[in-house]
Amino acid sequence: MDINRVHNAKCHCGAVELELTMPNGLEDPRRCSCSMCRKRGAIAASVLLENLKIVKGEDNLTLYQFNTMTARHYFCKTCGIYTHHQRRSNPHQFAINVACLEGVNPYDLEPVKIYDGIHHPKDSINL
Repeated sequence: MDINRVHNAKCHCGAVELELTMPNGLEDPRRCSCSMCRKRGAIAASVLLENLKIVKGEDNLTLYQFNTMTARHYFCKTCGIYTHHQRRSNPHQFAINVACLEGVNPYDLEPVKIYDGIHHPKDSINL
């Protein structure tokens, strides 16, 4: 699988298009076991905030937040595809939906590690 240093990603309908700078290829591809990711099922890879540019359709993205309201999950309003989210585990990164990357088959990455999002340290209450 070829990952370009600068790679495009699109939602299903093409209303949202991202340009990703990935100098090290796919970084930390993983699934997460938190309630949101478990239902979504996507493989996510990491990019720094400054390495994600919305080329098209920013006004077509909708934001979803839950629980700690830290992570910011973005979806296309038209087709409903999850494109990316700002991570709560590292707010200086976006996680991008690997399945949205042009020319990339996420099934070629299997098996993918699973991150324990159920027991996320930011969910702990410090007394």
